[in-house]
Amino acid sequence: MKKTIKIIKHSGDVVAFDVDKLINSLKRSQANDELIQQIVAQVENQIYDGMTTKKIYQMAFKLLKGKSRVSASKYKLKKALMELGPTGFPFEKFVGKILEREGFDTKVGVIVQGNCVQHEVDVIAQKDNNHYMIECKYHSDQGRFCNVKIPLYIHSRFLDVEKQLENQKGHEAKLHKGGVYTNTRFTSDAIQYGKCVGLLLTSWDYPKDNGLKDRIDKSGLHPLTALTTLTKAEKTKLLDEGIVLCKELNENPGLLEKNRGAKSKT
Repeated sequence: MKKTIKIIKHSGDVVAFDVDKLINSLKRSQANDELIQQIVAQVENQIYDGMTTKKIYQMAFKLLKGKSRVSASKYKLKKALMELGPTGFPFEKFVGKILEREGFDTKVGVIVQGNCVQHEVDVIAQKDNNHYMIECKYHSDQGRFCNVKIPLYIHSRFLDVEKQLENQKGHEAKLHKGGVYTNTRFTSDAIQYGKCVGLLLTSWDYPKDNGLKDRIDKSGLHPLTALTTLTKAEKTKLLDEGIVLCKELNENPGLLEKNRGAKSKT
């Protein structure tokens, strides 16, 4: 029987190493079974008590990148969302693109008049009679979660806007909802409150089977920060120009040539 290896999560919690979680994350990269088995064997051979999940990820990513850059790009999806910074605007644009692919008409960074004050809404999405006002909470640190204060604040803003909307003709025929999208996770209190008041909550892995990671896979819209062939400086230039998707680069190769130049690889 193998000895149980204790590893340290981003949150600081100490848990038993679960090889199935590593296998599943590698499967999501669409690497073939033989390559997955090779990587798992090498990781298991080098893992030790007290190793961090970050170190394990870096090890697996390096091994994967050496064999398949395409699979490595898909494997680093969570980290790629963290790199949509340092401001939150690229993440807002990315969320808008995901909703657009899902059939919504979207606007990013819109000033909306509430009953009491004006509000800047990160993403407004409309489809049929569904009208969603979404706040995007971007974090560059995987260990930072959205606590209950975030949905409390967002819901109060939504109520102020909704009160103003009640004065508009046809308001009663539409379903108005507020929402919060984050690239990390929600605390249990945040989820409980959001469900109670009817907010749309979306994080990396929430709701189950329909979180960001699932919707990115379904839509095929991967952030350009997932690319392993660009330097950090090149990614930053492209983000500054409002480009957030690998698809946008693929459709406009001239954008890449225009921003070529940095030396250090990420």
